[in-house]
Amino acid sequence: MTLKTKRIENYPAWYQCVVAEADMAENSVSPGCMVIKPWGYGIWERIRDLMDVEFRETDHENAYFPMFIPISFFRKEAEHVEGFAKEMAVVTHSKLAQVDGTLQPAGELEEPLIVRPTSETIIADSFSKWVKSYRDLPVLINQWANVVRWEMRPRLFLRTREFLWQEGHTAHSSAKEAEEETKRMLEVYRKTSEEFLAMPVIQGVKPEYDKFPGAVDTYCIEAMMQDGKALQAGTSHFLGQNFAKSANISFINKENKPEFAYTTSWGVSTRLIGGVIMTHADDEGMVVPPRIAPYQVILVPVIKKAEDEEKVMAYINEMAIELKKQMPFGEKIRVKIDKRNKQSVDKFWEWTRKGAPIVCEIGPRDVENGGLMVKERLTIGEKEIISKEEFINSVAKRLEKIQQELFNRAKKRMDLNIREDIKTPEEFKAYFSNQNEWIEDGKQGKVAFVRGKWNGKAETEEILKEMKITIRCLPFDQSGTKGKCLLTGEDATLDVIYARSY
Repeated sequence: MTLKTKRIENYPAWYQCVVAEADMAENSVSPGCMVIKPWGYGIWERIRDLMDVEFRETDHENAYFPMFIPISFFRKEAEHVEGFAKEMAVVTHSKLAQVDGTLQPAGELEEPLIVRPTSETIIADSFSKWVKSYRDLPVLINQWANVVRWEMRPRLFLRTREFLWQEGHTAHSSAKEAEEETKRMLEVYRKTSEEFLAMPVIQGVKPEYDKFPGAVDTYCIEAMMQDGKALQAGTSHFLGQNFAKSANISFINKENKPEFAYTTSWGVSTRLIGGVIMTHADDEGMVVPPRIAPYQVILVPVIKKAEDEEKVMAYINEMAIELKKQMPFGEKIRVKIDKRNKQSVDKFWEWTRKGAPIVCEIGPRDVENGGLMVKERLTIGEKEIISKEEFINSVAKRLEKIQQELFNRAKKRMDLNIREDIKTPEEFKAYFSNQNEWIEDGKQGKVAFVRGKWNGKAETEEILKEMKITIRCLPFDQSGTKGKCLLTGEDATLDVIYARSY
């Protein structure tokens, strides 16, 4: 029962089909916004909870700041405003009033308020009150929140006008400490992507012209989707003293002299769910890595006669208790008993569409034999009839194996599709003249990533725009070798990742 649209036929339409059939999200009546449905939100909760542990283990604390930010805060930081100006939603009135029989905005505000696109400015204002001495540093804060950016071409999970995210903000007494923090949090993002989402990434730094508005350096992780395009999966910014100076985050240092703090910010969003879809889903629907699956094991009762219900449900309830004692990844298994009044075959295909890692069917005969039927999402079409005891004892390893297999597949796909053999601008242009297409597992696609040389000049951005590609990052593992810039043919030493992107 494949999806109505296959990857090879129409990749963007396939993506929308996966989201709909997995019942993860839908477009809202509020233009450009989405409703995240329970299965999609459950995935976000898992990502959030796993990351929150990482934040706390690196000594960060959660806080919350207002979503309405005075416009004067942005005016203090010209570069920051320029970077977000086209995406800002602005509140100019405080109420509605009847005018000629219709509701109209009334009560114009003395100062317009920006609906939070990001929180550097307002959090910096709080930091300026909290920090007085070097003894008050570092300040390590994380916020789980929603933000608004006025996207003109919204797409569920990838780009919507309102989305969920976390944003970390820290202040430090030295540039060295702040830079270390920036890279430490990028490593948290790498771990989140690779170990929890099973989505391999490339770590690097953004080109000067593409860094976060107001940042000294922007570090990022870049993932490859099944159509060969790149997805920026997380960013971490070293802000230097730029925001500290505009917000007056100053302190008395150890030499008893005034000094501005060094700050960082870093964030990931519900865009990660879009990345999981485009990394793992197939023509049957969603595939959810076990570590972020809201439910890892689904128990489906197969009851055709009313007299069988009591013994089947007792058997299943007992099994659920035993399953929850198992500890894959050091966590209790998340089990769902699907008691809905539907045919078991319909339930199975619903959970297949959702991408649940393991679905088990249990009927009266299974109860008599002390067994069950097991179906794993990665081996769809295959079924295994085993004893209850054997399944309970093996379930943790099964889930861990599925998680690793998903990462291995995605890593192999990425490794096969990073081209390093393209050495001239002519070869480069010929390569990117191809269209993106679905990359079959274990094979090389027509177009994906190119790792090659760049001369480091901002003027080359115009060439990139003409070709509709981007420099995703300068990877940390620079080779230091000499070559020709793939955009101009000039001598160059910098290694970069070129790709089309979301």
